[in-house]
Amino acid sequence: MKKVTINSVASYAGVSKKTVSRVLNNEPNVSDATREKVLKVFKELDYTPNPIARGLAQNRSFIIGCIYDNPSKSYITRVQTGALAACQENNYNLLIHPCDMRGDALISNIEQLLQTSRLDGLVLTPPFSDFKELVDFLKTKKIPYARVASAVLDDESISVRSNDEQGAFEITEHLIGLGHRSIAFIKGHPDHSATEQRFKGYLRALETHGVQFNERLVEEGNFSYHSGVDSARSILDLTPRPTAVFASNDYMAAAVLKLATQRQLKVPDDISIAGFDNAPIARHIWPGLTTIAQPVEDMTKQAVTKLIESIAQPEEKPYQVTLEARLITRESTAQIK
Repeated sequence: MKKVTINSVASYAGVSKKTVSRVLNNEPNVSDATREKVLKVFKELDYTPNPIARGLAQNRSFIIGCIYDNPSKSYITRVQTGALAACQENNYNLLIHPCDMRGDALISNIEQLLQTSRLDGLVLTPPFSDFKELVDFLKTKKIPYARVASAVLDDESISVRSNDEQGAFEITEHLIGLGHRSIAFIKGHPDHSATEQRFKGYLRALETHGVQFNERLVEEGNFSYHSGVDSARSILDLTPRPTAVFASNDYMAAAVLKLATQRQLKVPDDISIAGFDNAPIARHIWPGLTTIAQPVEDMTKQAVTKLIESIAQPEEKPYQVTLEARLITRESTAQIK
């Protein structure tokens, strides 16, 4: 059986080879009717583009890189899900690359990655999305990039984030509405901008509702379960013990719940516990965690989609958007008794 080529598709669809290429690369300047006709021919002829030939023809690798340094496996899985969805829709491949934020050789690591993989663009997830040295390096090298969950918004980059400060405000306000006035807070990793944003939301809610801030109720975590255990131990040892705990992510909140249960405390009767992110663990443990749903998949998908568009059309305007973080109430929080 003769191999189906882009020329075959163009001939069968009655359009030019350039039009087929534009549809293949999800580029503009193609009418909806023509796009649908070409996509139908793709399916009818079972056409699979040759990535090597395609890359040589357009001087692209059709590979997007995504770098991460995050202790939460579920967060990275959700990032990958969103990035893969965007890549598949645009006939791109995705390369996932773990990096050490604290390593001195980060820039050289990224430079080597770009050289060996010939990436068309790079997606920066927290904490890299706010790492100025890395962003400046990418600008110097003219490497297209997109930021996910960045606190820094500028006119030169693609950035998609959620409103973490507002989410933290709403969940703290929820606890205050249940009658809690002694609300402990566990911070996240100091290198992540989300840490500062969520703490700001917590402080703003306390101030808005006239609740006195107590620095003894604040613990330093790093978004890992183990840091949540250490923080929970300090919080639960306090006298008097706070009536509620708000942890900056669900894994640290789950650690608080475990230690509270081990100490024979009933959740939420004796202590209310809330998290952030709406990770799978928030739904799978009991009692289920009250949390903030952060649209990680949607943020990453939008960022990658816009990155691919900017690669095809470099004159495209930068894309800046903030998505809603939504409060989800479950069984781990209740009215104070």
